[in-house]
Amino acid sequence: MTAIPDQKKMTPTALDVDRLRQDFPILAQKINGHRLAFLDSAASSQRPQCVIDAVRHYYERDHANVHRGVHTLSHRATEAYEGAREKVRQFINAASTREIVFTRGTTDSINLLAASFGQDIEAGDEIVISHLEHHSNIVPWQMLCERTGAVLRVVPINDRGEIRMDEYLSLLGPRTRLVAISHVSNALGTINPVEQIIAAAREHSIPVLLDGAQAVPHQRVDVTALDCDFYAFSGHKMCGPTGIGVFYAKEEWLERLPPYQGGGDMILTVSFAGTTYNDLPYKFEAGTPNIAGAIGLGAAVDYLLDIGMDEIQAHESAILDYATNAVGGIDGIQLVGTAEHKAGVLSFNLDGVHPHDLGTILDHHGVAIRTGHHCAMPVMEFFGIAGTARASLAFYNCREDIDQLIEGLHLAIRMFN
Repeated sequence: MTAIPDQKKMTPTALDVDRLRQDFPILAQKINGHRLAFLDSAASSQRPQCVIDAVRHYYERDHANVHRGVHTLSHRATEAYEGAREKVRQFINAASTREIVFTRGTTDSINLLAASFGQDIEAGDEIVISHLEHHSNIVPWQMLCERTGAVLRVVPINDRGEIRMDEYLSLLGPRTRLVAISHVSNALGTINPVEQIIAAAREHSIPVLLDGAQAVPHQRVDVTALDCDFYAFSGHKMCGPTGIGVFYAKEEWLERLPPYQGGGDMILTVSFAGTTYNDLPYKFEAGTPNIAGAIGLGAAVDYLLDIGMDEIQAHESAILDYATNAVGGIDGIQLVGTAEHKAGVLSFNLDGVHPHDLGTILDHHGVAIRTGHHCAMPVMEFFGIAGTARASLAFYNCREDIDQLIEGLHLAIRMFN
């Protein structure tokens, strides 16, 4: 690989990335004759062998339904499932496992809140979101507004892809019922000033939901310190299985909110005269849960904590600096989203080349990126573009991945010129 000279902030990080990459079987393969440079972790991260092994062990040795069985396998499955809940609680520093609801992912978590919280919403009430949001944090609130007559208020962004805090403050008022904001933008990597956002909402006694799908895998998250009311994230973006996620909510909110779905674990007693709901968090976990997914998520939490979230954030920041300087220095490249505070997402376009074509060329060079609108069409509309090429980072990425990306970009330039 051709090295990129004279880059800023090139201090080596503390992580032994070569060793860590060996934990991921998928990274050892070749794509179209090239080493795999996987730069699409914002869409879905890869899984280490320990997570794969945890899921396999459950299916091979412990599989049974949880909570109500009296036999050995059910006890084992329940212990592993609830053990994963405790791991997640510690990971985000929630006050109790009663505040940790397992869902199918971030989207499911946000829809849960929109359905339950929405039962108290009336015509003229307001929900505040931002122009940076993923569709999953737009559409459920639009649907709620259509059902209730509530109004969706959108905080604008500036040309760097940052929330305009002055506009945010002006939108908070007596009819504001909820603020729903991404912790980190999936399309641009902008790290939003969530501490300030929450503090301002507190002054008006407005609850806050944070979409943490792009934050939890990459930095330390402490929901108690943040003092957010709700937090949602997905397992598959943090080295865990697909189809498992977490909805954190303060216990007082979960006590107040009605259930999202009915049946299975969310009930204590049922008669034709009525139903008694289960204790927290099971009140929001209808049906047989994704037991294997939760166990795999618990293994992913162990793995990330063993590496260290501060070390992960520092490493990814250094690789992002390297990538930003390298990609931004290529003639014809326009970087989209240049916020002062960013996570490991680099969105860009190349003059005269459609992002999909660019992604195809890079794939032939062994480089996996995401192209398109990234489920954030309002962001693309703001910048006047149809989409971007997006390289997104994880702790298992290294400079060689970025060098391979640069070589692929130069190849695309030669082809189209």
